[in-house]
Amino acid sequence: MVVLSITSLPYYDRWCTSLFPTPIGDCGIAWRNDVIVATRLPDKSSIETGRRLAARTGGVSGEPPADIRSAITSMTALLEEERTDLTSILCDLSGIDPFATQVYAAMHAIPAGETSTYGAIAAQLGDKRLARTVGLALGRNPLPIIVPCHRVVGTGGKLTGFSGADHVDTKLRILTIEGAQIGGAPGLFDDLPLAAKPRR
Repeated sequence: MVVLSITSLPYYDRWCTSLFPTPIGDCGIAWRNDVIVATRLPDKSSIETGRRLAARTGGVSGEPPADIRSAITSMTALLEEERTDLTSILCDLSGIDPFATQVYAAMHAIPAGETSTYGAIAAQLGDKRLARTVGLALGRNPLPIIVPCHRVVGTGGKLTGFSGADHVDTKLRILTIEGAQIGGAPGLFDDLPLAAKPRR
């Protein structure tokens, strides 16, 4: 079972933030009560990543406790080309609307090295016409990497909008690290790091 939400946490508990180095740059993480509430992909600089994460969460810089350090280790390993399963990382999605929560759960279940499409996720949730709404939910994803919005692509494997500093380039870089196949029928260059083949 996908674990993405827990009982709402007391609002007065302090939120803390920290940055951690990865092969794609310094990422950010925020937590309270030893549970992750947000992550952030690298911005143009580490200072900007820290500033934006603090502004979004109201958190103060802190030293990650053991459970958060373990999650950081797993996320870093994934970005170092290890097939790491992040589905056991406990996160808090209290306050997220129910449809977006379903979208994030569907994304959370996509394994590294695979992709899906906005339309496929919409169909999975009951109405393929909601592909645009799925895209809007992805744009508000509070937990990139853990909730792998980079694994959702457009029809035919088209790499569309993404929240990282370099947008689609960041998305492509992460998919390449994961060995994702994006595109149509097998071809001459399928053994290269990235071809693009979404799950249907």
